[in-house]
Amino acid sequence: MALRTKSIEASLADADEKGRSLKRSLKTFDIAAMGIAVAVGAGIFSVGANAAANFAGPGVIVSFLLAAVTCGLAIMCYAEFASTIPVAGSAYTFTYATMGELLAWIVGWDLILETLTASAVIAKYWGIYLSTAFDVFGVTLPSTIAIGPIGFTWGPVLIVGVFTALLAFGTRLSSRVSAVITVIKVAIVLFVIVVGAFFVKAANFTPFIPAAEPSKGAEGSVWTQSLVSFATGSEPAQYGVFGLLAAASLVFFAFIGFDVVATSAEETENPQKTLPRGIFIGLGIVTLLYVGVSIVITGMVSYKRLAQEDAPSLASAFDIVGLPWAAGIIAIGSLIGLTTVVMVLLLGLSRIVFSMSRDGLLPRWFSVTNPKTQTPVRVQLIAGIVVAVLAGFTPVEKLEGLINIGTLSAFVLVSIGIIVLRKSRPDAPRSFRVPWSPVVPILSAVLCFWLMLNLEVETWIRFVVWLVIGFAIYFGYSRRNSRVGKAMRE
Repeated sequence: MALRTKSIEASLADADEKGRSLKRSLKTFDIAAMGIAVAVGAGIFSVGANAAANFAGPGVIVSFLLAAVTCGLAIMCYAEFASTIPVAGSAYTFTYATMGELLAWIVGWDLILETLTASAVIAKYWGIYLSTAFDVFGVTLPSTIAIGPIGFTWGPVLIVGVFTALLAFGTRLSSRVSAVITVIKVAIVLFVIVVGAFFVKAANFTPFIPAAEPSKGAEGSVWTQSLVSFATGSEPAQYGVFGLLAAASLVFFAFIGFDVVATSAEETENPQKTLPRGIFIGLGIVTLLYVGVSIVITGMVSYKRLAQEDAPSLASAFDIVGLPWAAGIIAIGSLIGLTTVVMVLLLGLSRIVFSMSRDGLLPRWFSVTNPKTQTPVRVQLIAGIVVAVLAGFTPVEKLEGLINIGTLSAFVLVSIGIIVLRKSRPDAPRSFRVPWSPVVPILSAVLCFWLMLNLEVETWIRFVVWLVIGFAIYFGYSRRNSRVGKAMRE
């Protein structure tokens, strides 16, 4: 029974269910801007520097390209699904139509993990960067306030509250606000790249892929090793080819979010063409920005010099070459960059829960939409409250690894799902088709799984615990309340 599937026709019919449907208002530009908004955050100023300093050296440029290709392969699979089943739910809905309810539940549960954790973590960092931005202007603004024995980070509550309200008022309004902020932060990134380019030295790119050497602190905890390193019993190492691959796993975090954009399929005008086009435009722009930043970082300063920093970042590189004023611009750029990331993740979280609720796998009460705005106000408000509490009162930033593993597990199943859908429903209309199938979907699944294996053992343990909780909810509630299941029993 857990292998029961939900037909494409049933998913499309549910999108028109009275009181539980969403308004189609997004265009190609909105989708592209949404992808850029969620991918270009503070990480563009820090992830590349950290990966270059501690994992790949100048080869981090290739690491970004590998991560972009892996993301691109998976996004092609998302695009074909979205053009075939243009409804809310993203990978959850796609898996339901191909591999059955149980796997769909697992994917949906993983996407909730990804978007919930990412929303809270990014909101937490937004509060920290807000204080940093004020420091630039000589204003001291503590990011955390002590309330008795509890530390309260107020910044995340502010940003989550603002965007929860905007999303409740309507997706179109929030996407316009996001687009304006996205244009500003892309302009800041381009400014940083152009200024940094004047300080690039060709000698810093040599050696492009440094020789492998034992990692600092190789005797560290087994829990912080990658799973593949733990399974093979190999000593932790940095640089070399494996360091470059490990860096690809790290910088993949920078591309997370494009799958969340697919959750807006039901709110997109002419989604069969608009969604794939918007996603690929966004991915192309983001890839160019990340490669540009990585070239500037590794060209301005030797990776060995960056490795001497406690927290390597683009700001570190500008400080080293004698441009400390750039740190202020980067701090403001980081703050602006994170702002729209929070919005898109909150949107994705609510749409995934909305879709699972509409199918009966979660209480149907969540999937009721507001008659005026046609937005799922109930679930949007609840999601905002949960994210605000996590970001404001807990050390949620320690769970960063769960964002990657939740996303990659969904990527693997969606890639496999394309092969299944081609065989089970060859007649289904598709305005976009993944080329060279099944080779591309298989390659996508393999690459994503490889990146999963390079995540820490501790992350895998937490992921397994999350899955156990999910199975308990599914067999305790979702299985018997599923609308598909009820229809089969009637």
